[in-house]
Amino acid sequence: MIAIPSPQKMMVEAYLDWEPRQELRYEFVDGEVLAMTGGTIAHNDIAVNLLTTLRPHLKKQGCRINIADAKVNVTSSRYRYPDLVITCDERDKTALNAIRYPKLIVEVLSVGTETLDRGDKLKEYCKLPSLEEYVLISSTQISVEIYRRAQGRFWLYSAYQSEDRIALESVGFEFPIALLYDDIAQFQS
Repeated sequence: MIAIPSPQKMMVEAYLDWEPRQELRYEFVDGEVLAMTGGTIAHNDIAVNLLTTLRPHLKKQGCRINIADAKVNVTSSRYRYPDLVITCDERDKTALNAIRYPKLIVEVLSVGTETLDRGDKLKEYCKLPSLEEYVLISSTQISVEIYRRAQGRFWLYSAYQSEDRIALESVGFEFPIALLYDDIAQFQS
């Protein structure tokens, strides 16, 4: 998804009241509202493939998985819409407005979002104490990158390519990278 700045500035309380009544989704960053525009079909298909792959496993663990329309409360003045978010925290089970304790966040990269996803969002998400993994999935080539929490403020980086198996350690799940790109025309031989 691509964030487009809006001329509006508002307080967080006003945003939380206003945003659910809008046709578009809006991220909130320090008083600015950013309209989230649509992604590509491949972008959507990758997110759906990951959701359908993970959901049965996460349901058994009692975790919640949300896609695209679930915002994450990153700080008191920032709300973001990742492509997929997983929480296993009891406090998020009944969340209505935003996920506050994500365990794993996924962004599907596209030309319009890659800089934001690798830059500001990476910095913001890595400050969340509950976050254990941040996953970046390319929508233009078979490639997945994972940042995993290590000790303290340190994060480990792993890159996966075609034929690799992805290990999502935070939720104890492993699968072939090919599942993410299954039935997507541009990745068929």
